[in-house]
Amino acid sequence: MHDSSPDFDMPNEEQVHLAAESFRLLSDPTRIKILWALLQGESNVACLAELADAAPTAVSQHLAKLRLAGLVKGRREGTFVYYSAADEHVRRLLAQGLYHADHIDRDQNDQAPATPVHTAS
Repeated sequence: MHDSSPDFDMPNEEQVHLAAESFRLLSDPTRIKILWALLQGESNVACLAELADAAPTAVSQHLAKLRLAGLVKGRREGTFVYYSAADEHVRRLLAQGLYHADHIDRDQNDQAPATPVHTAS
């Protein structure tokens, strides 16, 4: 069916798997907060924990997974590790996800009734 379309292109299996893994890792609100903070500049675990309103041990675990997925990178300075977003692709990916969420929220609010609906109790 699609073979007749000369511009039709499907990603290969490895690309699909890696993209799905990245999206899976981004499905956690704490990870989104951590990544967004890292897009503002590098930071350490303690600061990220405060910004994400999470325990430092949880933030460390999230960072380890994000680092393995290539979404963040670390830089050691003495006994501290400073993290940053891996590259500009991470910024675009996260920005698009948040932009999309903002538009979903606005679309839902636009479809909501103008006046609250009250039910008898």
